[in-house]
Amino acid sequence: MGITPASLSLGAQPLDEGRTRFRVWAPRRRTVEVLLSDPQGVRALPLQEESHGYFAGTHAVAVGTRYKYRLDGGDAFPDPCSRFQPEGPHGPSQVVDPSRFAWTDASWKGIEAHGQVLYELHVGTFTPEGTYAGVASKLALLKDVGVTTVELMPLNTFPGHHNWGYDGVSLFAPCTVYGDPDDLRRMVDEAHRLGLGVILDVVYNHLGPDGNYLAQFSKGYFNSKHPNEWGDPTNFDDGEDAGASRDFFIQNAAHWIAEYHLDGLRLDATQSLYDASPRNIVGELISRSREAAGGRRILLIAENEPQDVNIVTPPEARGQGADGLWVDDFHHSARVAMTGHPEAYLTDYQGTAQELLSCALRNSLYQGQYYRWQKKKRGSPLGRVPAERVVFYLQNHDQLANTLRGDRLQLLAGMPRMRALTAFFLLLPQTPMLFMGQEFFASTPFHYFVDHDDKLQPLVQKGRDDFLAQFASARQAMEEDGFHLPIGEEAFRRSKLDWSEHARNTEALALHRNLLRLRREDPVFAAQDLTRVAGAVLGPQALVLRYSGSEQEGDRLVLLNLGTGLDSEPCPEPLLAPPSGKRWRLLLSSDQARYGGMGSPPIPEDGRLPLPGQTALVLTSEEETTA
Repeated sequence: MGITPASLSLGAQPLDEGRTRFRVWAPRRRTVEVLLSDPQGVRALPLQEESHGYFAGTHAVAVGTRYKYRLDGGDAFPDPCSRFQPEGPHGPSQVVDPSRFAWTDASWKGIEAHGQVLYELHVGTFTPEGTYAGVASKLALLKDVGVTTVELMPLNTFPGHHNWGYDGVSLFAPCTVYGDPDDLRRMVDEAHRLGLGVILDVVYNHLGPDGNYLAQFSKGYFNSKHPNEWGDPTNFDDGEDAGASRDFFIQNAAHWIAEYHLDGLRLDATQSLYDASPRNIVGELISRSREAAGGRRILLIAENEPQDVNIVTPPEARGQGADGLWVDDFHHSARVAMTGHPEAYLTDYQGTAQELLSCALRNSLYQGQYYRWQKKKRGSPLGRVPAERVVFYLQNHDQLANTLRGDRLQLLAGMPRMRALTAFFLLLPQTPMLFMGQEFFASTPFHYFVDHDDKLQPLVQKGRDDFLAQFASARQAMEEDGFHLPIGEEAFRRSKLDWSEHARNTEALALHRNLLRLRREDPVFAAQDLTRVAGAVLGPQALVLRYSGSEQEGDRLVLLNLGTGLDSEPCPEPLLAPPSGKRWRLLLSSDQARYGGMGSPPIPEDGRLPLPGQTALVLTSEEETTA
């Protein structure tokens, strides 16, 4: 049995008979009081000092009561472990009892890495409502297209009415803008009813600048010795305070798994979780999250810019034990292939067929080579990592928002090339992740957006402009053309999906549905076995992947051509030869009319394999017929 809500020791824990136990870490404070606002008026209830800087106490406080902690008889602040902030990050915390929710998912056993199709979404922009209930209403559509697990961008409380999620505060409190805690539980319960997993993106390397009161309780939560471009880095190894700080973040991870039945976490920017202690914080977060899940299987994925193989190395081999690793290399090469713009952190990519092939066959591109953009070696050997542990994507929140206009890839490169690359991407052995709306080729952009006060918003805008200026084209647009994309209400509104496109873009949905059905039901593709995949370059923008099956299953070919049409005469590449006594038959072409294309010519009976331009072909081997 894992960690139960009642066994999480921080924050406000409802007991029986209307009593609540409060516990908070404030090692430099002399007194801590629970300041209540209820029908009986304002009351101050004392907490008793425990060892190691903790204060705790049990009082007759009912579920639903709002409170703050008053420190040393002075100012009062929200609970660092508040389960809900109904008035936002600056308002009072609310006592929440997670055990009152009536779950219906007792038969749900969780998820594992193999066979996953991830789907990243932002609750506030995914539906017109921008709520957990809105997400729940669309889950059946995701299930229908072939998605297996939803990945929610961060949910913790933020200031204002909208925020893209990565500078939130009140880490234990899902934001009231999207609904209350039970609304989130209802959404997860509905996902499990439909057979979908739900994982959550969590940010532990920094907190946002507005509403972050952790330092009022202890500056030991942060460690300024380490660099961090997003804010004060969190403390996992510096001095006597590191233990309590670690416990805070570990309990946060455990609480999402235990109290919300989430099926895992995506750990943001793990390269910035600095820890020189014997047990790295990433590995401890992962192991403690598994404990919190009890008998359920959960999926723990890490973002790590250096693409460190240690993250997905098992603990028994002295690794951190994550189930998956985001790999930017595939996106970077694919984006350059589609747009022709190797700028800023895309500088070290050419987007050639050789790059795409090498990334597909070896899980990543940079595995220790020199990287000009960073002026140092980058990456680690990922070639022997099981493909299911490597997460590839063509779009995600960062890679859309980190552009001048946040435009979707098909708007930059054209539909034929996008369809072709989609077919190649979704049949690779690595775990694919779609970004919300990608399955119907949404035209809506995705921007960076925040809602700070009048003093902070302009500073954040400047910081965002400075970040985009690393791209020479964006810098020219801002300096010469005066182009500045807003980061407030307009950016948020523009980022909302237009669900009328889901009804109109039936060809795009059919393409994704059929590709994901092949990925799921075809035994050769479903194996996700890199040892059974070989490949070759056929031209500067054309390649072939051959998937080996058993005698009964036969082989599969995936041909990708992002350039002009190619003829296979002469044809010296052995991977194009069908197995003895068999011939190639077309399973799918990205240019078929049913997918919005111009039509795809049949495969000639004489064995030639012409490859049309801006097309992907999926072939299977079958017994050769005789006249």
